[in-house]
Amino acid sequence: MEFTQCDDQYYEWLEQLQTVDFALVELNLFLDTHPDDLKSIQQYNQLSQERMRLAHQFQEVYGPLMHFGHAFSRFPWQWSQSPWPWQV
Repeated sequence: MEFTQCDDQYYEWLEQLQTVDFALVELNLFLDTHPDDLKSIQQYNQLSQERMRLAHQFQEVYGPLMHFGHAFSRFPWQWSQSPWPWQV
């Protein structure tokens, strides 16, 4: 499959998603050992909402981020188009 170069916004939004994903993983690990930390739970929930917003924004413009029912595809089928987020 041929790799297609994307515009700067693609990489910027993908980096924002990766940053939020990293923070969510770290908060998840912290909350495993500190389950009563209300401030961290609130931060986790806030970042979860932000991640959903960012993912929706990205997918509306560039296509699906994940497969197996975690994202919709427009017509024609977008999974055959590159680059896929994990290729950049």
